[in-house]
Amino acid sequence: MGSRPLGAPAEEDLSALQDRLGHRFEDPDLLVLALTHRSWCAENASEGSNERLEFLGDAVLGLVVTDHLYQRFPDLPEGELAKARAWIVSAASLAEVGAVLGLGEVVLLGKGEHHSGGREKPSILADAMEAVLGAVYLDGGLEPARRLVLDLVGARITEAAEGPGGNDHKTRLQELGARRWEELPAYEVRDEGPDHDKRFFAVVRLGGEEWGRGEGRSKKQAEQAAARSAWERLVRQLGADLDDGVRATTTGDRSPHA
Repeated sequence: MGSRPLGAPAEEDLSALQDRLGHRFEDPDLLVLALTHRSWCAENASEGSNERLEFLGDAVLGLVVTDHLYQRFPDLPEGELAKARAWIVSAASLAEVGAVLGLGEVVLLGKGEHHSGGREKPSILADAMEAVLGAVYLDGGLEPARRLVLDLVGARITEAAEGPGGNDHKTRLQELGARRWEELPAYEVRDEGPDHDKRFFAVVRLGGEEWGRGEGRSKKQAEQAAARSAWERLVRQLGADLDDGVRATTTGDRSPHA
C-alpha cells in the first residue's frame, strides 16, 4: 500500500476494518490518514493528520443524512428535520458508531494521548468516524459514502425522525407489559462472530410468549430491534385492546410517558 508511517495499523487490522466498512480502498493510504490523530503527528514529525478528512467527512455525512431525511420523511417540518439531523450527526452519536466499528483499536495516537485513554475518548472516535467517511468519499465517490452512512446510521435516522419518545420501543414494551401482564419483558441475547465484528441477536418474551426478534451491532441495538418487532406485532394483534395511553405512542404522541 505504499509508504506507511511507522506504527501504522497492521495490514490485517486495516483489512478487517475495510470488511466492517463494506468498502475496499483503491488507495489504502487514505484510510491510514483518516486514522491519524494530530497527537501522533506531533510526536512523529508527520505532516498529515486526519483533520482535513474530518472536515470533508462532516460535509458528506450532513449531505447524506439531510437528503435521506428529506426524501424519506416528506411530511416532517423543517424544524423537526433539523433536530433529527443534529442528533444523528452529533459527536456522541458518531462516537458510538466509531466504537462499534472498532476505530479506537486502530487509530494512530501519540503516547500521551494513548496513555490517557484516548482510544475511548468520544471526541477522538467521532473525529475519526468523520475522517473515515471523508476518505471513503475521496476513494470511491458519493455513492459508496452514501451506502456507508446509511448502513451505519440508517436506523438512527428513522428513530430520530420519529421524535422524542418515538424511538424507545423497549420503554413502550415495558409499559405495555406492566399494564397488560403485570410483568416486564424478558430478553435473551446471543452473539456471533469474532470480537472485532460481532453481531447480536435478541428475542423478547411477554406473558410467556415470544413476541419479537431483532439483531444489531450491539446488545442494545438488538434488544431495541426485538422490542420494535414485538411492539408492532402487538399493535396489529391487540388493536383496540391497547389502552389510549399506550396506543398514543404509535400515532405521534410526544407526551413524557411515551
